[in-house]
Amino acid sequence: MAIAVVDDGGHPLTLERLDGCAPAGAYIAVEKARTAALGRRESKAYEEMINGGRTAFLSVPAIGGLLEGGIMVVVEGQVVGAVGVSGVKPDQDAQVARIAR
Repeated sequence: MAIAVVDDGGHPLTLERLDGCAPAGAYIAVEKARTAALGRRESKAYEEMINGGRTAFLSVPAIGGLLEGGIMVVVEGQVVGAVGVSGVKPDQDAQVARIAR
């Protein structure tokens, strides 16, 4: 799996790609984290909206991690960043991201 941490503006702070993780996993983890940080909601929310028919979200240029696994980091009610995880099942990605935040 790959684990990415971004600041509140979606800028990467750190990335760890574990042994055996596909190279694309690192890119996907960063995008999931960026999506959660910029959108101020879990990336899963976008996936659910798109699956529900709001496909217009696919055209938003700054938000590309529209899959489960991006979780905001909130301190004193403010989003200060986000964690994105990729490489296992979607619900497991989110579980790891929650633990990592």
